[in-house]
Amino acid sequence: MNIDNTQSQMRKGVLEYCILSIIKRGEAYPGDIIDEMRSAGLQLLEGTLYPLLNRLKNAEILTYRWVESNSGPPRKYFRLTGKGEAFHALLATTWDELATGVEAVTHAAGETHDKNSNII
Repeated sequence: MNIDNTQSQMRKGVLEYCILSIIKRGEAYPGDIIDEMRSAGLQLLEGTLYPLLNRLKNAEILTYRWVESNSGPPRKYFRLTGKGEAFHALLATTWDELATGVEAVTHAAGETHDKNSNII
């Protein structure tokens, strides 16, 4: 079994929700999204982020505006559309249900887990 692949798939499963949650708080520049994800301990590469933002824009979940920059080319700042707000709300509900279920299953009453052994 390849743990790296499993870990990668788990991260990809929540990536869209995390990115939309950042943008929901206010317009966001891709570099700031990457920085915030990294600060949270979630590695995100530009090669992963830009195609995802483009896909969400094409699905009318996001829109963007160009902002002139004093130190280089104009920047795209992304924000949620009305459809994006509704989509984020659905993802939030799904995440809450999933997190609650996973917590219940992985921390069954009375059991503790030692990282270096089996359940004790």
